[in-house]
Amino acid sequence: MSGYYLELSFNNREEWFEVPLLPQSMEVSEGSNGSDSEVYGLGMINVIRSPKLAEFSFSGIFPAHPVPFVTPNALLPPVEYVLYLRKWLETKRPIRFIFTSTQYDINTPASIESFEWKEAAGAPGDIEYSLKLKQYRFYAARRLSIERLDDGTISSLRATWSRADDRAPLKVYTIQQGDDLWTISKKVFGTDQYWKEIQQYNRLTEAGTKELEPGQVLRIPLESGGMLD
Repeated sequence: MSGYYLELSFNNREEWFEVPLLPQSMEVSEGSNGSDSEVYGLGMINVIRSPKLAEFSFSGIFPAHPVPFVTPNALLPPVEYVLYLRKWLETKRPIRFIFTSTQYDINTPASIESFEWKEAAGAPGDIEYSLKLKQYRFYAARRLSIERLDDGTISSLRATWSRADDRAPLKVYTIQQGDDLWTISKKVFGTDQYWKEIQQYNRLTEAGTKELEPGQVLRIPLESGGMLD
C-alpha cells in the first residue's frame, strides 16, 4: 500500500490522526450546478454554472489490533477515532481532508456531512464506519471602500476581501489544588471519560499526569462550554 495515505485533522492540525487502515474505495462526486431554462423560439437550454463542491465518501474499519496493511504507528484505540470525529462534528467547523494515492492527491478543507459507526460483528473491539465529507470554501464579508470627489460624487469603488478565521476558539483550564485529569474532564465536559483526550492534546506523559501542579494551564480545544455528547 506504499504511496497511499489518508489523514483527517482539525484546527490547523492541532488535532489529527492518520486513518490506520485505508478504505477499499474512495468515492468522489463532482458536477456543475447547471439548470434548464426555456428560451422563446429555441426551446429548452442548459445553463452551465459554477462547479458544485466536491463530495467524498468512504467506509472502513478502525481496527482494535494490528492486521495486514495497518500502519502500526497510526493505530489508536478504535473509540478514540470516533470521539475525534464526533467532537469535530459538534464544533460546526471544517476539518482538513488529505488523501494521497499513486494517481492523484486531495488536500482540502471539508465539512463532515455524515458519520455512521458500529462495533464490527465477529471482531471484538473493531469499529466499522462510513464517512461522507463535502469540500468547504472559506469565505468572509467583503469590505467596500468608496472614494469621493470634492463635490461628493463617487470617483471609485474598491472591494477587498478579508479571510474568515475558522479556527476553533481555544479553551484553557487552570489547574486547582486536588485536580487530576479525571476531575478536570468532569468540570469541563460534565463527565470524566475525556481525561485521555486532555492528556493527548497537552502531550502529557503518564508520569506527567501525576505531576500536575496548581496554576498549571492545560489547553482544552473546544468551544466554551461545549459538550462532546
